[in-house]
Amino acid sequence: VQLQASGGGLAQAGGSLRLSCAASGNIFSITAMGWYRQAPGNQRELVALITNKNITNYADSVKGRFTISRDNVKNTTVYLQMNSLKPEDTDNYYCSARTNVRHYWGQGTLVTVSS
Repeated sequence: VQLQASGGGLAQAGGSLRLSCAASGNIFSITAMGWYRQAPGNQRELVALITNKNITNYADSVKGRFTISRDNVKNTTVYLQMNSLKPEDTDNYYCSARTNVRHYWGQGTLVTVSS
């Protein structure tokens, strides 16, 4: 499974950004896709996850502000709509895909929120 992430960049506090992640390769093995974030020196933490049954899970810190969704046509692209951004949302965001065997990671995309 290969993951190509896009989006991110600079936003002001209160603003919005959208991340996209397109999966390719053995996509039929994917059971869930999501986004994690990691600041230097910190552990990677879950931001949002969506399963093949469209069950979603969010970190408490982003509930009500971030929304994860998938492309209904291709079913291989997930989006993370980030609204009401806060400076503490500044991080490297990583797209992920889970299979029954392992976790796959895309390249990080930097989100910077200025106050």
